[in-house]
Amino acid sequence: MNGFGGLIPFLSHVRWQDLVDVLLVSYLLFRFYVLFRGTYVFRVIAGIGFLWVFQHIAGYLGLIVTTWAMRGIIAFAAIIIIIVFRNEIRNVLQARDIGAILWGVSRKPIETPAEGITAAVYEMAQKRIGALLVFPGKDDLEELLQGGIPWRGVVTKEMLLSIFWPDNPTHDGAAVVQGNRIMEVGAILPLSRRSDLPTNYGTRHRAAMGLCEKTDALVVAVSEESGRVTAMKNGGALEIKDNLALVQVLQHHTGRTPADLNARKMENLKLGAAALASIMLVAAVWFSFSRGLETLVTIEVPIEYMNRDPGMELMDTSLNSVDLSLGGSGALIKAIRPEQIKLRIDLSKAVIGTNAFTITQDNVTLPPGVALRRVDPQEVTVTLDIPVKREFPVQVDWIGKLPEQLVLTEARIDPPRVTIIGGSRILEQISTIYTEKVPLDNIKESGTMLVNLALSPASLKISSPSKEKVGITYSVVKHPPPAVVP
Repeated sequence: MNGFGGLIPFLSHVRWQDLVDVLLVSYLLFRFYVLFRGTYVFRVIAGIGFLWVFQHIAGYLGLIVTTWAMRGIIAFAAIIIIIVFRNEIRNVLQARDIGAILWGVSRKPIETPAEGITAAVYEMAQKRIGALLVFPGKDDLEELLQGGIPWRGVVTKEMLLSIFWPDNPTHDGAAVVQGNRIMEVGAILPLSRRSDLPTNYGTRHRAAMGLCEKTDALVVAVSEESGRVTAMKNGGALEIKDNLALVQVLQHHTGRTPADLNARKMENLKLGAAALASIMLVAAVWFSFSRGLETLVTIEVPIEYMNRDPGMELMDTSLNSVDLSLGGSGALIKAIRPEQIKLRIDLSKAVIGTNAFTITQDNVTLPPGVALRRVDPQEVTVTLDIPVKREFPVQVDWIGKLPEQLVLTEARIDPPRVTIIGGSRILEQISTIYTEKVPLDNIKESGTMLVNLALSPASLKISSPSKEKVGITYSVVKHPPPAVVP
């Protein structure tokens, strides 16, 4: 469960670019398999792939020398492949156009027993080699066949040609073919006694007709004199004009064996398995790189406060920004732009007063592929209040002292009162609004000055009718020095 618990958050950061990346490289790997399968190049590349996996395992286990050696071997082997197998690579690429290289699938020719038999039959017909082939049906032929030699060899063109070669002792007999096996050779068939057979039928054809009159077997005869091919079944004869017709006759009688029917399906399954293996291999490599080459970075991100009740004002916050520790591949981390990272606090459920929020993954928006590792600090407090207007008297905040012999006799403020907008709770604690500090040390004579109001906290605002600055008219007089008593 812990493995799945860590995998699901990781997969949630997968970008569409990562999927395209994996699928594209997987397709290239699959195309390599399609183009070079069955060649020595593919076997050597498969061996290098095994060494690459072994290198990573050694690196994970901390085997420094082994890892270094594997890297050297792989680099050297890549050069050797190009040099040693350059002719084989050139032949594969030259034999195909750009379409075949990018998306074509060259299928290996699959020769079924019917096709192999047909090829042998028509080669014997061309060379005037007599032949007799028996394809049993449902009836038992054991009592009708004599002198047969058990064989049980796989049906091939070469095998049939050797059986009926004139110098072979079995060439005058019949070969019994069942499925994809030659069961007997040199078998003697019963002769037909029909008087209506064509005059050009010799012993071979009469034997073929004799068997098919008594059983449901199909018999194919090749004439040694004319080279004609004749198929006989159920007492009838059909002269075969071409190889396609013979294939159809054989397939109609015997049907395809399970091996024949599944040959193409097995090839499709191999291609599908190769495609799936390519995707899994590339995905594993991508996963190892994205996890193993992770880069950590800390970025200061401002906090955005959202969905505040319009009737309330944001009076104070404990934080205006936080530090986010982010992890991801080095390329992704370097490509991060500030506008791609957002930290938002939802104030829709906040109440009047102080509200505490914990910053989690749900508050942070990151680019795909980048993960949030840590937030510092993780707690933020927000103070909300209902804004009200209230008028307060203004008082000058004098600091320092007047020069000697000067006395401040009068100080008038214009305007004497200002209207402040702020939270009701804050305004209840305020009785007077002070100006910014005014130093007395700089005053030499009576005069006027404009001074800003000092609003604290910063959430307080001055209502529009009031002014941000107030005027101070002050009067000073010289005080005579005290009399010296003799």
